[in-house]
Amino acid sequence: MGSFGGLEIAVIVMVILLLFGAKKIPELARGLGQGINEFRKASNEIKSEIEQGARESDSRSNSSDQKEKTSNGN
Repeated sequence: MGSFGGLEIAVIVMVILLLFGAKKIPELARGLGQGINEFRKASNEIKSEIEQGARESDSRSNSSDQKEKTSNGN
């Protein structure tokens, strides 16, 4: 139910051709590709920031655990 068949894709392509014309489609595809690329870059940046924050949080947690062990050992 969630997948497209060959006929559905052909109809969608024909509608796009009628709406935008054959000359405009490469520009639209290029713009869509650039948009997807920018979205991926932003997604990767957010992911790396989250991972970096988690690593920093872990290192702070580990250092505070070490301080507690040191102070409790005396």
